[in-house]
Amino acid sequence: MERVFRNGLWVGTGPDARSVQGDARVVDGVIVEIASEIDPGDAEVEELNGKWVFPGFSQSHVHLCQTLFRGLAEDLELLDWLGERIWPLEAAHDEDSTYWSARLGITELLLGGTTSILDMGSLRHTDATLTACEESGIRAACGRALMDRENSSGLSESMDANLLGACDEADRWHGRGRLRYAFAPRFVPSCSEELLRAVVQEARDRGCVIHTHASENEAEVELVRSLTGMDNVEYLHEIGMTGGDVCLAHCIHLTDAEERILAETGTHLLHCPSSNLKLGSGVARIPELLARGVRVSLGADGAPCNNGLDIFREMRLAGLIQKPRLGTSVLGPGAILEMATTGGAAATGLGSVSGSLEVGKAADFVVVDPNHPTICPQVDPVVAAVYSLSPAAIVSVWIEGGPVVRDGRVLAWDAEETARAARDAALRVRRTAGL
Repeated sequence: MERVFRNGLWVGTGPDARSVQGDARVVDGVIVEIASEIDPGDAEVEELNGKWVFPGFSQSHVHLCQTLFRGLAEDLELLDWLGERIWPLEAAHDEDSTYWSARLGITELLLGGTTSILDMGSLRHTDATLTACEESGIRAACGRALMDRENSSGLSESMDANLLGACDEADRWHGRGRLRYAFAPRFVPSCSEELLRAVVQEARDRGCVIHTHASENEAEVELVRSLTGMDNVEYLHEIGMTGGDVCLAHCIHLTDAEERILAETGTHLLHCPSSNLKLGSGVARIPELLARGVRVSLGADGAPCNNGLDIFREMRLAGLIQKPRLGTSVLGPGAILEMATTGGAAATGLGSVSGSLEVGKAADFVVVDPNHPTICPQVDPVVAAVYSLSPAAIVSVWIEGGPVVRDGRVLAWDAEETARAARDAALRVRRTAGL
């Protein structure tokens, strides 16, 4: 199929990128031309009427299985948040509730312009999450949260059961349509070294991303030291879990040696500013890490640790929280937008496919109304994206040249059905968990 999108401002990302006012030709889901004016010929024409077009936003750390827990884990630090709320709630999930949790989260993500995600599920029911992703049309890399150390919620399995389940899911889902599998050990305190080493081997044999948490909280860092005798990232590096196929969420409390490891190995750092603030975890040294060459992208994390999945909020906070530390000119909006687009795509293993508006890449983009009251009269779309935009200004969202959102509506399913079923599922999970 061929479409010409006429008269938009196609926003460039990256240090050398430029924006183009004009048209784009999309053939079979791929951008084949961007120019000031294109003769559509027999192609279907989509009139943009001067609207701004951004690359689809890519969130590199979310938990769709936790969307039903929004507002149920307030005012807790990480380890208590997990042990007292999140693990009991995840343990209470069934296949149906996991599906509706994912569907609700995807609805919010798509309406907010996020077209690709790196998701960490729970220990069970990952098929339900991947099914919702497939139905929606979103690009997603997702995997079960591997956990073989016992905990009070009973949310663990043997090392062999963990690995067998993940490998089976990977064999069925990796490369299926717009989906990829990600091996996702939860974090060092929930995984034996035997499991972590096996994950590295299995993920690399299958060409899958490895996705875990690291150094989010000071108590977690101390726990890792007590378990391994090493700092968190140092330990992961020792067992082979660093490199361009490894994504580490948070990385707030790092030593100088650990920062060097991330830079030298090309490991991706997944920055989640609103989650880090709400759980009181701290402020990651993102400007310093970028200066060292660390690859950084953005994610909202799960709904119960920030109460929303809005990439615009993450971009805004990513900029604002650094200014009191390092001055008002630190971490400009261009660098932040890059983290939310090309950075996220690279972390998810989609750097050659999406993340920027370029000839040869998939037509994944977000159309925004520059006359929306939250933006007007700004003329710089990059500044607007980071500090002004909200989902309310989004007109439509496209993946591979096909619409997934129009006029505030996700096209894959009914919004009222999603909300109704999600509320019912959330009530059932809360009752099962006793919360």
